[in-house]
Amino acid sequence: MKLINRMKLEFDAISINEAFARSVAAAFCVTQNPDMEDINDIKTAVSEAVTNAIVHGYEKSGKGIIILEAELYENQVKITIEDTGKGIENIEEAMQPFYTSKPEDERSGMGFTVMQTFMTSLSVTSEKNKGTKIVMTKKFNDVSEEN
Repeated sequence: MKLINRMKLEFDAISINEAFARSVAAAFCVTQNPDMEDINDIKTAVSEAVTNAIVHGYEKSGKGIIILEAELYENQVKITIEDTGKGIENIEEAMQPFYTSKPEDERSGMGFTVMQTFMTSLSVTSEKNKGTKIVMTKKFNDVSEEN
């Protein structure tokens, strides 16, 4: 797979930057002519990942940095969202549908499920008090999904 382009963006872990991150990720992919469904999937998954970093990684403190990296290939994009927040103690548990560590905030617990549903692949690594790294890929115009 040939790397066509890549980018890296760092921004403050504040909620206003969630919309910024999703727009940047989507705009970065347009040179490969993804369809609108692919663009919307990417925007949704990036939104969930960034929101998780803000709400869970940094506990809405407004302190901390989120790093968004993207690598564009001929038929897919690889997106990495990373924080240096509190980390996830049990990734397997956190990835279960409806699991939330913040039920008092009326969180739905569907963030990872949404990311898995809208992206081609998802991997999560995390270390307590060191942060979380989410790596997602999205294949464009994947005809295998239609058959």
